[in-house]
Amino acid sequence: MATKKQKRITELKNKKKKKDTRRLILGVIGVAVFGFLVFFFITLFNVIYPPIGGRTGHEASREKFAAVLYFSDANERFLVPEKRYLVKGKTPDQQAGEIVKAILDGSKTGKVNTFPPEVKLRDLKIEKNQTAYVSFSKNLVQSHPGGSTSEMATVYSLTNSLTANIPEIKAVRILIEGREVDSLKGHISLKQPFSFNREYLAQNAKVQ
Repeated sequence: MATKKQKRITELKNKKKKKDTRRLILGVIGVAVFGFLVFFFITLFNVIYPPIGGRTGHEASREKFAAVLYFSDANERFLVPEKRYLVKGKTPDQQAGEIVKAILDGSKTGKVNTFPPEVKLRDLKIEKNQTAYVSFSKNLVQSHPGGSTSEMATVYSLTNSLTANIPEIKAVRILIEGREVDSLKGHISLKQPFSFNREYLAQNAKVQ
């Protein structure tokens, strides 16, 4: 049988083990809480005070640039400018593609769109001669309303928007599914490149 002294020693050892276990648990909890607080305040600080030079990673890849797009006025006689902030591409081709997609998406300030709905950009390539070859889906031809005024609006809203915003582009060629076509609806020949047309712009129109 264990003596009273041995029992006392055993009890003291058990109490010490319990205290050590309790301290270990509290220590783990304390470290976890401290780590969470550090993470929380670092995250909060970065949100309030972003790094100089902008954000990094995915957010940096979504950097925007200001572009001036051209749509038709209410009478569909002239082109009027509209300011838009678009995702900045890594290359002139990509940036030009963002401009074309924005034109296809339509005006955000109530101006008249110059492309039929659901037309898709198939490809865009800027050649060494600074001509941009822009290929659209075939429904640009199929769904276009036709008429010289509408065809001019389509051609020059695209041409003026690209040449005004992309220094590497001086002229634009329009293709359908990667191929040359005579025209959209028989009024404006698409066999030659187009350059910026100042005469087709509305007088004293303000950028919105």
